[in-house]
Amino acid sequence: MNQPPIPPVLVTGATGRIGRVVIDQLLDAGVPVRALTRRPAAAATLPAEVEVFTGDLTVPESLDPALRGAGAVFLVWTAPPRTTEAVVERLAAHVRRLVFLSSPHRTPHPFFQQPNPMAALHADIERLIAATGLSSTIIRPGMLASNALAWWAPAIRAGEVVRWPHGAAETAPVDDRDVAAVAARMLHQDGHVRGDYVLTGPESLTQAAQVSVIGDALGRRIAFEEMTPDEFRSLSAGTAPSSAVDMLLAAWSAAVGRPAYVTTAVADLLGRAPRTFRQWAADHATGFTEGPEGS
Repeated sequence: MNQPPIPPVLVTGATGRIGRVVIDQLLDAGVPVRALTRRPAAAATLPAEVEVFTGDLTVPESLDPALRGAGAVFLVWTAPPRTTEAVVERLAAHVRRLVFLSSPHRTPHPFFQQPNPMAALHADIERLIAATGLSSTIIRPGMLASNALAWWAPAIRAGEVVRWPHGAAETAPVDDRDVAAVAARMLHQDGHVRGDYVLTGPESLTQAAQVSVIGDALGRRIAFEEMTPDEFRSLSAGTAPSSAVDMLLAAWSAAVGRPAYVTTAVADLLGRAPRTFRQWAADHATGFTEGPEGS
């Protein structure tokens, strides 16, 4: 007896750090994939078997072609908040399963409890999703290991001292590939409806120690120097919203002197140990020597 075809999964944020790897994971599992992008040219590097749709979260009706016939959606919210309700309503009208990439704003650890506009947005989207009755799963990665590329790679490539605030702040960086693997599994395997998972790496490391681990991967010592919060604000001006900068500084300050929040969710869900930051650094060493990586 022939099995019915597997309905495709629509991946939003398809060219981003997590979404791009979710696509690969789904394809490896034999799941058809659709990618949503605002700029079709950005999807040129996606695998040929991915069906690309042009759509914009700020124009909810533009999602309809990509949603017709889809079975599940991986939702990464990358737009202003004004259309959240209309988008969630459209998702609920077309698909039966949704996995939302949120944040650990409910986690009882000072690092995650600082005032944070993104956390407020995520909480509102979660409320909207719950109200629809969708078969949904929430995944909440903590600090992503790949942030190290954006934060420290420019200085490391230039052979300079890494200057950064709150070097003693401890986090548990989670490998983007582990987050994507969890998301992909939630999207095509049953048994995770109403699941709510905080995803972290396996160990608590200070920011200064993370820089040292990157140095080990490169085979050289990288000097670390403490920067004041005001210096960080000045250097970040024009490159990041001041609210995001203040949130990071508050979170790092609150994390000094106490171990990071660490969960076993990645191991529990994938049946294997999560990648360590040392493994991540070794696998991404060229990103600290040859040029920008990720998106």
